Amino acid sequence: MKFSPGYLSQYCIFFILIFSGAPVYAEVKSVEIREWLVPWEKTRPRDPYVDAKGRVWFCGQAGNYIAYFNPATEKFEKFDLGEGSAPHNLIVDKKGYVWFAGNLQGYIGRLSPKSGKIKKFQMPDPAVSDPHTLEFDSKGDIWFTAQFSNVIGKLTVETGEIKLIPVKTEGARPYGIKVDSKDRPWIVLFGTNKLATVNPRTYALREYSLPRKEIRPRRLAITSYDKIWIVDYATGRLGRFDPVNQRYTERPLPGGEKSKPYAMAVDDKDRLWIVETGFNPNLLVNYNPWTQNFDHVSEIPSGGGTVRHMYFHPQTREIWFGTDTNFIGRAAIP
Repeated sequence: MKFSPGYLSQYCIFFILIFSGAPVYAEVKSVEIREWLVPWEKTRPRDPYVDAKGRVWFCGQAGNYIAYFNPATEKFEKFDLGEGSAPHNLIVDKKGYVWFAGNLQGYIGRLSPKSGKIKKFQMPDPAVSDPHTLEFDSKGDIWFTAQFSNVIGKLTVETGEIKLIPVKTEGARPYGIKVDSKDRPWIVLFGTNKLATVNPRTYALREYSLPRKEIRPRRLAITSYDKIWIVDYATGRLGRFDPVNQRYTERPLPGGEKSKPYAMAVDDKDRLWIVETGFNPNLLVNYNPWTQNFDHVSEIPSGGGTVRHMYFHPQTREIWFGTDTNFIGRAAIP
């Protein structure tokens, strides 16, 4: 089933079984999605973040650039980083600086949009070569993961000091990261069935084993009362971990075991938005923890290839994402 490029109207859609293993959905709503083609071909635009001016910054991972898209003018502007940098993820601070992970060159970069100048914060250990995903704490310092280096780190922005915390489990692959209301970073360990957290005062690392060995958590989100939600990429489930009682509960995603849930975001109503990347087109799925229902399922108009990361912008109530099909996309949230 194909939709015209650009917008998906809000109406009830019915998904039918058209091939073996395809998802079946009954009378769920879709959301309005629009995509814009990035002018630099085959550069894997990803991990957008909206700044105070409404510009949507994103990484051109395969093109070694950082760029922004202005939704008001529908124009793009690019900042080249140099060969081999492979920026993987970015975030924007309150001063407008763009912080990004130089994934293949072992540094976290800070881009000044005004001057175009870049300051690099190199990892203190050369063995830590792949900063992966970044997240601010309440002070504006940056927690990050380094997947294949098996490390979690913290960059103190004012001093430039970087603290590295090795993950105890070998081959754990620290991947997605979020910071809770107590400034504790929570990390999913994609190479295992584990979740981890770091004490922000002592830097002590703690790992939590999730109940099934098959679980492979890839991204996470944190809702009210610091409930930790994860997507299980391997077996197509949505899980919730309660740090207070250490209880883990889960439920199958609508697409089932083959859904390959990846990108994940939480909106201002604590609703979870997840992309099932196991299907073409990728599907944006919404779960409401208050009603315990999956309320919306929407096709990514370009197909998506793989949607890897999403950002919810509370001021406009929009979710932004990048696609392997070379688009930047926006979903308007009801």
